[in-house]
Amino acid sequence: MRRIGILLSGRGSNFEAIARNAASGRLDAAIAVVISNRPQAPGLELARSLGLPALAIPSKGLDREAYDALVIEALHAHDVELVVLAGYMRLLSPGFIRAFPMRILNIHPSLLPAFPGLDAQHQAFEYGVRVSGCTVHFVDEHLDHGPIVMQAAVPVRAEDTAESLSARILAEEHRIYSEAIRIVLSGRYRISGRRIVTEEY
Repeated sequence: MRRIGILLSGRGSNFEAIARNAASGRLDAAIAVVISNRPQAPGLELARSLGLPALAIPSKGLDREAYDALVIEALHAHDVELVVLAGYMRLLSPGFIRAFPMRILNIHPSLLPAFPGLDAQHQAFEYGVRVSGCTVHFVDEHLDHGPIVMQAAVPVRAEDTAESLSARILAEEHRIYSEAIRIVLSGRYRISGRRIVTEEY
């Protein structure tokens, strides 16, 4: 079974959805380790309650390269094949990305390339878009930039607030992230330019 490593900084709702799918067999993968830069992250407690290896590697006082070296070492120690970012609030260093080339996935709460960066749902709502959504993409050395694996569109309703829109986007994140992981782990895709072409398309 393929081994994935989860990096998170907060409550880990996407991690929980992935763990649920892995436990049920809907996702043929094993969560090898869950790592957080924040020792008090609720996602770590959730991982421990599920019987999963959970590590706190505090980032305070370390520069990015030095911190990432510690995380890379932990991921390699757990034989991680694919790194999955689930609310991980740190930019990865070039050294980290070189350690796992095209083997790091992130999910972002907008239809990239629209609204990269923080608070994307609020950005979209304030801009007045009629359709928002979420994007699973490979991580490269630029912010929210790598090739797109999967997207889900979420219509913006007239009665929406930024919070209600965010909640509906999050539900779609929970749905598509495991599916994108499944595609990547299957190896049944190719990258043409920025396009990811899979057998399922």
